[in-house]
Amino acid sequence: MKRTIAAIATLLATFISASAQNDLLSPDGTYLFEKKDTCDLFMDVYEPAKGSATTFMGEQKPTIIFMFGGGFISGTRDDKSYNSWFRMLTENGYRVVSIDYRLGLKGSRKVGVAQVNVLDKAIHMAVEDLFSATNFIIENADQFGVDPSNLVISGSSAGAISVMQAEYEIANRTSWASVLPEGFNYAGVMSFSGAILSRKGKVKYETAPCPTLMLHGTADKLVPYKQIAVLNLGFFGGGKLVERFKKFGYDYNMYHFVDYGHEIAGSMYSTLDLQIKFLENNVMQGEKRIIEAWISDPDVWKGAGPQSRKELYGN
Repeated sequence: MKRTIAAIATLLATFISASAQNDLLSPDGTYLFEKKDTCDLFMDVYEPAKGSATTFMGEQKPTIIFMFGGGFISGTRDDKSYNSWFRMLTENGYRVVSIDYRLGLKGSRKVGVAQVNVLDKAIHMAVEDLFSATNFIIENADQFGVDPSNLVISGSSAGAISVMQAEYEIANRTSWASVLPEGFNYAGVMSFSGAILSRKGKVKYETAPCPTLMLHGTADKLVPYKQIAVLNLGFFGGGKLVERFKKFGYDYNMYHFVDYGHEIAGSMYSTLDLQIKFLENNVMQGEKRIIEAWISDPDVWKGAGPQSRKELYGN
């Protein structure tokens, strides 16, 4: 009898797993956007779901470019654990573009600010690849049906660092951003546990950054919530960056998740309402809707984000 029950349980688990696989949202197209070194970089494009509303109050909903997490060590654009979030966005009328980027720390166990040159290189490799993907989308805008002025960048963990750093480079007109069309900027940034690396002390923007949504756990030890700073070198997380946004009157939504750690990097599922409000109001309607909130919500982890606690913390 025990063998029979065990066999049924095994078959049921296999069926559930196969059903989950079959239920995955498939990209509508996969494109090679760049060849770098010996690496081919691809993007997956997920079109808005059929019948979904692709406009809001007369404004076209933006295309959302996503950069995966993994500490610049691991991760893939098509990790199935992000799939449910992609589905949520497409069902709400958004196009999603999930991109590859080179993993500058691949093979490393752990790299922090103490190895700043290695970390700096990895971050800027990812930024460079984001800009290559952006140029490819702009150059093929007609084919994709994309408005180049209506692109929002988003990222989790290492991806969040990359998108925050990318906007920092654009706003400061650095050489990294010079590859983009003159005068280009993104329509918005969504950062799930991101940070900015600065070699010039406090983060400063020569021109105002585009509307920015930041979510960060106050107890995050992997991507610092506040900062790690030595002389002019600093790694500044959401809790510190918001001070600069507030001081200079930039357009932002900041959600501090009280006593949460790096799991906020995987909170895209449980915070979709916050993202939609940001996209509809700050991005599409152009409202300078500044929000800063401290959230203590035991359910924020529910819904299984893209990384388990074991994958995030190694235990």
